[in-house]
Amino acid sequence: MSVALARILFYPTLAYNVVMEKVSSRRWFNRVDQTVILGALPFKSMTKEEWKAEGVEQLRLSTVDLTGVPSLENLHRGVEFALSHREKGSSVYVHCKAGRCRSATLAAAYIIRIHCWSPEEACQMLASVRPHVIIRSAQLEMLRRYHQQVCGGGSI
Repeated sequence: MSVALARILFYPTLAYNVVMEKVSSRRWFNRVDQTVILGALPFKSMTKEEWKAEGVEQLRLSTVDLTGVPSLENLHRGVEFALSHREKGSSVYVHCKAGRCRSATLAAAYIIRIHCWSPEEACQMLASVRPHVIIRSAQLEMLRRYHQQVCGGGSI
C-alpha cells in the first residue's frame, strides 16, 4: 500500500479504533510486562521538546501504516531502547495508530529478546494480554529473522 493511501485512510481507521474501544472490550493500551506498555496512538499532541520537559524520552521509528513492516534495524533500535528503560526500572509506551500490528511487532521482538522465545510464542503471549493484536506473515517473517540474530535460530 502506498504512503499516500495510508495517509488518506489514517483518520477513518483512527475513528474506527476509537469506536471499537468504546463499544467492545478493547483497551487503548495494555501492559505487556513491567517495562513495555503496548497501545494505540496517544491523543495528547505535544512536541518532542514538550515531552522532554515532562521527563518523557522518545524514539520514533517510522513504518508505513496498515501494511508496513518494521525493519530489522528498527526492531534492534526499539528493543535496545526498551531494554535501556528496563534497566532503569522505567516503562516505555510502544505504539502505532491502533497498537495492533507495527507496534505489536516491536513488542514481540522485545519479548523474543528477553525470553529467547520463538516468534510464535512471543505473539501468543502478546495476544493473551492484547487480544486484537495482528501479526501478519511479513511481520512474522521479520520476527523470525530477528529471532535468528538474537537467539541463534532454532525456530527457523
